[in-house]
Amino acid sequence: MTVGIPYETARRRYQPGSSPALRSDDTSVAALLKAYHPDHGANARVALQVGVNRGDPCQPDLARHLQANALIDDVDLAGAQLVSTDVLIIGGGGAGCAAALSAAQQGARVIVAGKLRLGDSNTVMAEGGIQAAIGDDDSPQLHFEDTLRAGHFCADPELVAQMVMDGPDVIRWLIQLGMAFDVEDERPAGGNLLRKKPGGASAARILSYRDYTGLEMMRVLREAVYLEPGIDVWNRCPAVELLSDERGGCAGAVIYNLEWRTFVLVRARSVILATGGAGRLHLNAFPTSNHYGATADGLVLAYRLGARLRELDSFQYHPTGIAWPPRLAGGLISEAARSAGATLINGEGERFVDELQPRDVVASAILRECAQGRGIVRDGQAGVFLDTPTLELANPGILAQRLVTLRHLAHKCGIDPAREPFLVYPTLHYQNGGVAIDTHGATNVPGLYCAGELTGGIHGRNRLMGNALLDILSMGRRAGRSAAEAKGRVMASRASIGHVHAWQRELTLAGLSPEFKAPQLFPDYAHFDLRAAAGLHPDAPPQAPGDTR
Repeated sequence: MTVGIPYETARRRYQPGSSPALRSDDTSVAALLKAYHPDHGANARVALQVGVNRGDPCQPDLARHLQANALIDDVDLAGAQLVSTDVLIIGGGGAGCAAALSAAQQGARVIVAGKLRLGDSNTVMAEGGIQAAIGDDDSPQLHFEDTLRAGHFCADPELVAQMVMDGPDVIRWLIQLGMAFDVEDERPAGGNLLRKKPGGASAARILSYRDYTGLEMMRVLREAVYLEPGIDVWNRCPAVELLSDERGGCAGAVIYNLEWRTFVLVRARSVILATGGAGRLHLNAFPTSNHYGATADGLVLAYRLGARLRELDSFQYHPTGIAWPPRLAGGLISEAARSAGATLINGEGERFVDELQPRDVVASAILRECAQGRGIVRDGQAGVFLDTPTLELANPGILAQRLVTLRHLAHKCGIDPAREPFLVYPTLHYQNGGVAIDTHGATNVPGLYCAGELTGGIHGRNRLMGNALLDILSMGRRAGRSAAEAKGRVMASRASIGHVHAWQRELTLAGLSPEFKAPQLFPDYAHFDLRAAAGLHPDAPPQAPGDTR
């Protein structure tokens, strides 16, 4: 039974415009995280038993997927169509599109294969903004220090330095593509870009467009990809396995066309994985803000091929996910609301945390309030109030003019955010760790590059708001350029799934069952069975190959 203060009681205690003082608290950040953050606790980690990260700690649910058997075997690929390209990009979000544009502009032939449609990704759902040090009171050095500190000094300093130095140029590039940003002066003559201070930062560095920055960014990236010669977009074509060459390098991928229900073997000189995170695996049974396809595909495929991973026990839980109504649980309320001044209030009417602390601190503080009975319970759902009515009173019109997405979300919840606070609870939001890469996006597997949320090393063990959008464009562009440099390289003479057989032997020696298979492709509640869809059960005939584009 959920323990806390009944919603009706909390509403009577809540006074819009009262702005209660912050409750004093002498708990250290380290103690708060250790006691309440989901990454900690007795059952938060297990040791991997197979693969190049054998013995490393990993989140238990993710470990099960990383140590799974492959979805297919050689016999399943009989008669599959064969296609060749210079660069194969798996994933059609911001990182994949940035990589495709950079690779094509280097003269490479590019295929972008996405599980859903081009742009259906976490990028399009990013609301708060993008960080870049462009202000007179800011610098890449400050951005670098903020990022390392927020990530508990676990990030790769070289990767962080590269990202923050790329920031101003990334913003110029986006503006050249046609992206709109909020400005200080809305008159036709324009003005300086509007900057806001995100949680955990030492300067105002967030650049945004209303509270749907990612949607605007993805609009211009998608248009640019479709207009760029040399890029072929395959929608609804997830990768189900990577192809390996005789030296253990990456030689392409096995793509499954969801519409034609056929496999296609795509041979490539270079492969870029840009498949995003793992939120839809609902790690630790948390709701998630992630899009429907975020099921750790890239991590599973890269690891099975031999790519080294890092920080596999570290995930970000965004403080302000929807807690009520239950049908919208996990839906994201952007940090833009807290950056604008919205506070968090518990069931006793107290403000209990500095809302602009790093996300792991704020999320842990909310979890503590709920665990200690000061949370608010409505229809069995626990949470705390996000005080949007007081924000509107202090800044008349802000909800209509600056926080447009928040108003739409409030309408779905059946509330007026100018009169009633949201009930919020942390939501599984971001994969802090991932595939280890160098400054070009290259992995330890020849021919395999990675970009975006799939990668580790840039954010350490906690990510600052706005750094994700900068990361995907900074590293996406770099990975695309590096992968394209291989366009003159001789294509591997053999491309197969031979590494899968070695993997199966390793599973057997470790005593792991081969019955569970991954990548999952879609969440459990999708009830999707690849083998049934492709007609691969023993009593079903194989599908004939078809056009994949």
